[in-house]
Amino acid sequence: MKEKLETIRQQALEEITHAAESEALEQTRVKYLGRKGELTQILRGLSQVAPEERKTMGQAANEIKEAIASALEGRKRELEAKELEEQASRNRADLTLPGRRPRIGHKHLVSQVIEEIVDIFSGMGFQTATGPDIETEYYNFESMNTPEDHPARDLHDTFFVKDGVVLRTHTSPVQMRVMESTNPPVAVVVPGRTFRVDNDASHSPMFFQIEGLLVDKEVNFAELKGALMHFVHSFFGKDTAVRFRPHYFPFTEPSAEMDISCTVCGGQGCRLCKHQGWLEILGCGMVHPQVFRYAGYDVEEVTGFAFGMGVDRIALLKHSIDSIHHLYENDLRFLEQF
Repeated sequence: MKEKLETIRQQALEEITHAAESEALEQTRVKYLGRKGELTQILRGLSQVAPEERKTMGQAANEIKEAIASALEGRKRELEAKELEEQASRNRADLTLPGRRPRIGHKHLVSQVIEEIVDIFSGMGFQTATGPDIETEYYNFESMNTPEDHPARDLHDTFFVKDGVVLRTHTSPVQMRVMESTNPPVAVVVPGRTFRVDNDASHSPMFFQIEGLLVDKEVNFAELKGALMHFVHSFFGKDTAVRFRPHYFPFTEPSAEMDISCTVCGGQGCRLCKHQGWLEILGCGMVHPQVFRYAGYDVEEVTGFAFGMGVDRIALLKHSIDSIHHLYENDLRFLEQF
């Protein structure tokens, strides 16, 4: 048995030394020290050895087991270090390769249009004002001369947060907030998000508006027309035709809608303008005296005009985009065009 133990020791140590990878080393461990390994079987068979030799043989077998286990552990560390180095070498960055240039972003089309519109009105002396997206019914409706029985307050048109609180349906509430804190003259444009229960190719539940307000002594409708025509010719081009049609808004009187000649066909008639030659772009009018009373202004001393336009619609018309949803689907193939 001594000779057999010595043979096992020599064979095991030689196989451990020549093991080239962790898997081969594990197979060697199982071969000699596993549950059915050669050395394990000898240790289990010591009960059959004569009592006077059992102690000596057992001691020798355990020493060989410790030697094999120690050799296994040492070779395992060597192989792990070697494999780690090989892995690092494979994953090492090749600094001679050309780098990847980061993609440079740009402003969203809606942001670009807002800035362009605001710049045009800033050139006419209008300042920029902002207000909260979540409004009270007072600012969103009542102060804008929209009584409780007005259709605009219907659940089908308005997102109600709770009783008396809504997601603003237009940016007009900011007009009232500005007038409450500012004495005339007032000239502001109000860009911002608005919300309505609407969703189709030309409408989105969330969209952007720009509201405008001018209040001073002896402001008249001709000045409103002049300001809006200057905006249209600056934004859409000097050859763009303009017309005003009578309309109704509860917060202006008289009121009008403003149309421009179709941006695609130039007024000849096409699919975009439904073969009418005209496209509606905004609503406007002279500020209703009741709105001034809510603001605490003397209706005998001041007059004013207001207007409001959908930024998304303006963007669609200028660039002949067929659906408002393209603006918000975050498809880079679309957005990178602008």
